[in-house]
Amino acid sequence: MEREADIFVGTEDVGPSSDSGSQPHVQFDRGSVTSSNLFLDLVGEVVLTLDSDGLSWQLVPDLEKDLDSSSCLDCKSEVETGIKFSDVYAVELINWGLIHDSLLPNAGGIFLGHGSEMYRFVVHGFRRSKSRHSLWVLTAYTFGHKDLQTCETRVEQINNSVNMEVGRPKNLLVFIHPLSGKRNGCRTWETVAPIFSRAKVRTKVTVTQRAGHAFDVMASITNRELNSYDGVIAVGGDGFFNEILNGLLSSRHKAPYPPTPTEVIQSVGNVDGSPAKRRFSSGSSNDGGEFLSDPNGTTTDTSHHDDCEPLLTNSEAIALGVSSFKMAGTGTELNITDQDPAFSFPNERFRLGIIPAGSTDAIVISTTGARDPVTSALHIVLGKRRCLDVAQVVRWKTSTSSTDAPSVRYAASFAGYGFYGDVITESEKYRWMGPKRYDFAGTKVFLKHRSYEAEVAFLDVKSEDPIIDNGLPDSGRRRSWRLLRNPKKAVCRVDCVVCRETLKPSQMLKNVASTSHIYSEDSRWLRSKGRFLSVGAAVISCRNEKAPDGLVADAHLSDGFLHLILIKDCPRTFYLWHLTQLTRKGSNPLKFDFVEHHKTPAFTFSSSCDESVWNVDAYLHLGLKFDVKVSPCP
Repeated sequence: MEREADIFVGTEDVGPSSDSGSQPHVQFDRGSVTSSNLFLDLVGEVVLTLDSDGLSWQLVPDLEKDLDSSSCLDCKSEVETGIKFSDVYAVELINWGLIHDSLLPNAGGIFLGHGSEMYRFVVHGFRRSKSRHSLWVLTAYTFGHKDLQTCETRVEQINNSVNMEVGRPKNLLVFIHPLSGKRNGCRTWETVAPIFSRAKVRTKVTVTQRAGHAFDVMASITNRELNSYDGVIAVGGDGFFNEILNGLLSSRHKAPYPPTPTEVIQSVGNVDGSPAKRRFSSGSSNDGGEFLSDPNGTTTDTSHHDDCEPLLTNSEAIALGVSSFKMAGTGTELNITDQDPAFSFPNERFRLGIIPAGSTDAIVISTTGARDPVTSALHIVLGKRRCLDVAQVVRWKTSTSSTDAPSVRYAASFAGYGFYGDVITESEKYRWMGPKRYDFAGTKVFLKHRSYEAEVAFLDVKSEDPIIDNGLPDSGRRRSWRLLRNPKKAVCRVDCVVCRETLKPSQMLKNVASTSHIYSEDSRWLRSKGRFLSVGAAVISCRNEKAPDGLVADAHLSDGFLHLILIKDCPRTFYLWHLTQLTRKGSNPLKFDFVEHHKTPAFTFSSSCDESVWNVDAYLHLGLKFDVKVSPCP
């Protein structure tokens, strides 16, 4: 059906009009189309059209003809022609002022600085950077007209359409880590605060005063007050986000504890069905009771993409930035009282977001593709969201002589032991160095080249992918330490088919069922025992500026799996080879003989040492026995 166009033509008054009732009030229906002549700053007189999708404008015919016949051949092509309502975050009336002339065709492409005074309004939005599609750049289009009523009408119409965009937050909790990264947390917030102000998003800002401050606030805030907010924003790094996440979940997400690692390991079965008491070696062969490395389960080759930013496609799909976590509801017990209503999980409305100000900002880079505070702020005010899996890390034992109660932490990106735990421990001694302390601590730990005796059991998941590449050498037991062939990878992007399939109702039920029975007698568990330089569990790819592809390039954000990476004891030079591969885009750091990579929803860990340290999203977690499982996003 053809829509009826309601055309408005601007008047030609030469001075400011004080008669705001000179034109009747217009109620704008987003399904209709309206047009009027206005002046666009630095462009000239345009015909501004509002339809159901957004704003568009074009030069009036006479000016367009002048540009076509001018010597400034590139002027016309560089003029923006419109913006969608989904990309507009604010519009404001700024009253009487100067609108500059257009780029004059006979002036050699130079703005002369002349203009006329009139009433003005500004449409605030963004555009994608031409050099990096994931980087969002602020834009502001200033329109003017001699008649105040015309400007007020357009502002009201645009505001009504922008307010119809669903999912945009109105009230947020903001925590700022002033010492995060290069101690620029407060400056980072000052940079993006005007974006929230223009978008009329109310913010309650807390600048943390000590370690654990944000955790304490989130853990103690009442559910009634929490329900009055649309989300929580962390201005800081991955560790600060983890602190807020754990503060939110610690007193509210009451999932039952899984069995201890000892109970799981005692019931582990072998690939060939032999008794569980049979000792597993730490080799790489698929015979003699040893196990296969689990493939990534991905077949799409992305090497032909020019733009390999995370979460981006070559289409116009929008990268989703505000990280929304959703925990599996099976077995969840919530404390419900008459005085304090429950804060439910999953929660469709409440979201967690990050504005990067940390040392690595892996979560932001892995979700938006850009380590840029303005880009993240725009994702938040525009209501973009992305589901993230969250790993539950349960510590059962801190020392050989203790009998501790279980302790739970949640991880949104990574948990690691050995090299990863030693680096975070060593770096605590050099906090005065800022982000450089990780390089310094990493070098010291690498030179020590310590390995640890441990036992890991993981839930074996059969790949549904017809292409199986376990990356194991034909000789099985031969340890040549060579780099194996590069498998095909499917990077997680916007509208990712893997994550989208996971979010289907049928797949959600399958995921919930699988996570509810991962410790049942029907579960198939495999085991690796030996000396390890590191044990890592990546919930997401963990991309950062030093590891452009992350730890696992094709890890997905919400597929219900984590990636278990076991680095077996090997010569220092070969371990350096592995670490070097992490720093190279398009490389394959996981396909070495001494690296085992398993895609799994759960694993258990038992250390043979007197003490061990885990790095859980940049937080120290001491313990000898751990159980880790991922809660898929329903």
